[in-house]
Amino acid sequence: MHDPKNPAWTDIADLSEFMSVDELTELGTGNVAYVKPIKAQDLKEMFPEVPPLHDNMTLYALLNADGTPILLADSREAAVANAFEADLEMASVH
Repeated sequence: MHDPKNPAWTDIADLSEFMSVDELTELGTGNVAYVKPIKAQDLKEMFPEVPPLHDNMTLYALLNADGTPILLADSREAAVANAFEADLEMASVH
């Protein structure tokens, strides 16, 4: 019998029966975003155009559901505000 509190799609082993890898990769892209704190020393990989900053400075990256960088902000609030203005749904990532 189907258990609504534990749907079959929550089982990672069976997920491939419901979605292809490409579909899973694109899930939420353009609609869902998350904010990630990031140290200035780690920025060059995500944002190659960023000028040199103090290595211990923390900034906040707004990232698309697939991890693609959208913008860089000096506060979490600014990143969330931009997501709100762009009608992006915010996801909590731990």
